[in-house]
Amino acid sequence: MKIRTCLFLLVLAAAATALAAPQTSKTVAPRDPAIIDAQGYQKLLEQNRGKPMLVNFWATYCEPCRDEYPMLNELAKKYAPQGLKVVGVSMDDDGDLILMRRFLARYNPVFPNYRKKAGSEVEFRQAVLPGWTGSLPISVFYGKDGQQTGHMLGEGTRDKYEAAIRALLVSGSN
Repeated sequence: MKIRTCLFLLVLAAAATALAAPQTSKTVAPRDPAIIDAQGYQKLLEQNRGKPMLVNFWATYCEPCRDEYPMLNELAKKYAPQGLKVVGVSMDDDGDLILMRRFLARYNPVFPNYRKKAGSEVEFRQAVLPGWTGSLPISVFYGKDGQQTGHMLGEGTRDKYEAAIRALLVSGSN
């Protein structure tokens, strides 16, 4: 009888220990977006040549960016099956990394995002769009051939984005 009681207590203690042990999370923490500079941006464009592409530049401090971002996520889901590649580039400073992480966690984008490398602001902006002063948000459209086909400066409406995307997909299918 004592052996049974000891065995029972041993099994009970083992079960309690297993339940009390911290459970490992099966979800993986999202990675911070890769950092790109002007050359990295050109490489990104080259890697996606052959796909119609929309690149959106945003920042957490930009209210129109925050308003527009969920819609861009929906459009990325809608048009991905037709071949549209959407990419986001955060223009936040390194000091805003925590805010950027929260922003991405909140909106859970279906498209890849990058973070602009600190410094060389003018060089980066000119590599993206000559004459761009840094106003946000801005979306730049690229055809399958990798050539810029247009851009949208400031917050765009869903109708404007849909029209630009449809035109991009039609021109890219030739």
